[in-house]
Formats: sequence, C-alpha cells, structure tokens
Amino acid sequence: MISKTPAMSKLKVLISGSGIAGSVFASCLLRAYPNANITIVERDPALRLTGASVDIRSSAVNIIKWMGVEGEIRTRSTKEEGMQMLDMNSKVIATFRATGSTDIQSMTSEYEIFRGELAKIFIDPVVDKVKVIFDETVETFEEEEDGVLVTLAKSKKVEKYDLLVAADGLGSKIRGKLLNAKPSDQIYDEGVHIAYFTIKEDLLKGCLLAKGVSSTGGRAVNIRPDPHPEGRTRAMFMNVTWNSNVEMKARLNKALKEGDEAYMTLMEELYADMGWLTPQVLRGMRESDDFYCTLFGQVRSPKLHDRHVVLLGDAGYATPGIGTSLAIIGGYVLAGELLRSEGDVKKALEAYSELVIPFVKSKQGNDVAIQLFTPQTWWGIGIRNTLLRVVTTLKLDQLGMSVAAKIGFTETKAPLPEYPWPVQ
Repeated sequence: MISKTPAMSKLKVLISGSGIAGSVFASCLLRAYPNANITIVERDPALRLTGASVDIRSSAVNIIKWMGVEGEIRTRSTKEEGMQMLDMNSKVIATFRATGSTDIQSMTSEYEIFRGELAKIFIDPVVDKVKVIFDETVETFEEEEDGVLVTLAKSKKVEKYDLLVAADGLGSKIRGKLLNAKPSDQIYDEGVHIAYFTIKEDLLKGCLLAKGVSSTGGRAVNIRPDPHPEGRTRAMFMNVTWNSNVEMKARLNKALKEGDEAYMTLMEELYADMGWLTPQVLRGMRESDDFYCTLFGQVRSPKLHDRHVVLLGDAGYATPGIGTSLAIIGGYVLAGELLRSEGDVKKALEAYSELVIPFVKSKQGNDVAIQLFTPQTWWGIGIRNTLLRVVTTLKLDQLGMSVAAKIGFTETKAPLPEYPWPVQ
C-alpha cells in the first residue's frame, strides 16, 4: 500500500539537524506548503553558527539564485581571491586565483563563505516558522503503515510523523538504525584528518589570498582570510596518511576519539618542527574558541530511504570538496519531489533517491588527488612543486579554464527537474 498524507499542506515532518541540508529542505518545503508542520531537533544547545569556509558549486549555484539568497551570500563571503602554495621560506610556489565564473571554478570558489554564515542565511527565514528543539536527538524510530513513530532521546517523547529526515551529519545515528549497522560502516576513509579553528589575529596582514605549506609525512598548514573587523585568520592542520601508514592513522584516530585536548596535543607534537608561520598557528589554535577536528570521509550508504525515513546531506552522502553543494541540492530535490508527488511520500522518496544517487556517485570515488597534492616525502614535495611552478608560470591552468569556457564546458550539474513551485 502506498503511503499518502491526507492533506499535503498538513504534512508533519521531523528534521534531525539544523545545518545546511536541514535548513535548505525546510525552506524549500515551506515554499511549497506554507502550512506544513515542521519540527527540527538539534543536538547542540543553540544553532551552530561556526565552522570553516565552504563553497557552492554545480547545480547548487542555480538553487541559491532561485532561493533569492545569492546576493546575500556574495555580500557575506570571505572575499578570498585565490590560493597560494608556499615553501617553508615563504617563497611562492604557485598561485591559483578565482576564475570569476560560476560555471568553471578554481580551488577558490566564487562563493567562499564560512559555514556558520551560510547556515544563518538559510535558517533565518524559517526559524520562526518551524518548531526547533535544542539539546535533543532522535533515539529510535519505528516504521508504521501511515507514518513513522519517533522517540526522542532526552525527553523520551514519542510522536508520529509523516516523514523523518536525517540531516544529522557524517556519523548519523539515524543512518545506522535505518541500515541496522554501525554508522561508521558506511564511511569511506580518505586518509585525511582535519583540524579547523579561528586565530584571533590577522596572520595574512590583509592579504586576500589563502596560503598553505606542506612538509613530509603528509602534513599541511593552511591559513585563509577572515574579513572580521578586528582581524582574524581561519586556520587548518591537515594530515594525509596513505593506507600503509597504519601507525600514524591509528594515532590520529585515537586522538580524534579522545577529544579536542588530545588532538591539539598531538598537533603540537606533529608540527613542532615545521617552519613558516606554524608556531603562530599552533599558539592561535590553543587560544581559539571554535576548535573542531574531524575525519575527512565519504558516506557511501547503500540506500537513502525507507518508507517514511530519508537521509539528507552528509548523513547520506558526505563528500569532501562538494559536500555543501550536495546538501543544498539534496534539500531542494527532496522538497521538490514531495511537491511533485502530490502527497505520495513513498513515490517522492524513491524519485529523490533515483536523482541524487547517480550524481553523488559521479562525485565520489577513490580520490587520490589530495594524497598526491600533499606528498609524504621531500622528493615527492619537490616533484609537486616543480609541476605547480611549470603549470602556473606558463599559465596553463588559466589557459585550460579559458578554453573550457569558450567551448561551453561547465562543471557537472545534477539534472534538476522543473518542479511546480507556487508563485510567491
């Protein structure tokens, strides 16, 4: 039997997670059905408006324009102009500037924006139109013929919804329950660990180019501009391990599991011998109030939905490099399919999966680019530096993008259907 809501405008939805995926979905669904009953549970005690810079690419560009938020995103962007690779003596190896095009973007997107700023842009228009419960998560759920019965973890409140949307991130507990497996089982380890934080001084001295250095053992330090009026720098430690480097990967995973203090202590040990601005970055790490460390991983879920439960954004298909764009695309498509299905929830979820899965798979894979870009040895770093110098000195990167633009090449885009959105 196909599950339908008796009146789509009365659709009752629970979203787990108030991040970008959940808020984009809520915004789009309210555009389709202003009277939809939406509840968002958020595990943090308040909206999490922090995080490193993210970007917007592919079909997500079309969606932010449709949502009417492109201008605000540009206004609140980081103003980053490009990425510069340096050696330990601050000598420039290569500079990759933004292209100025939304169809063909370089390492620096036309929409570089801090995660918190972007989340605020998406959540602000809907926060007063939905019910938000902080410091709460979904403990369990049970599928029924006409909906899903959800139990919350802290309040133990039990309530039935037409749809449960898991937008609870990389380690989604809902994904684990949906698949009857550990959430970690669906995470493909890319061999990359990241620590993000804000330094309370401008180490770039007003320069709008991000800068980065790397050293042996797959260690990299990157700093990026922050337009904060008092002077700030966004910093990142990145540790890239090959599968053969089992010991280092184990140390990083152990520190990650133990928490921020353990991870910062390990960073101080691993980066103690690096030059450049690394000592200042390490000091800034200790003085920061938004330190965050994580494993760079892809979520490869064998399915994205059941009858009344669906995975959205990182919970279903985390993909470093384009994850934010996938979250925006997923939220738009899910809302659009609920609109197009005219109340047939099962049909909407199937259509969502059929559209999203092929596009996600085209963006995932055994990505070795980051390993090659962050070598383990001095000779590997030397080869990389030589290649980057040749490419940028001869302007081969700019030539390639210029030719691509002239022949009409654009970034691969998800095929977005023409949904019957009501005129606003």
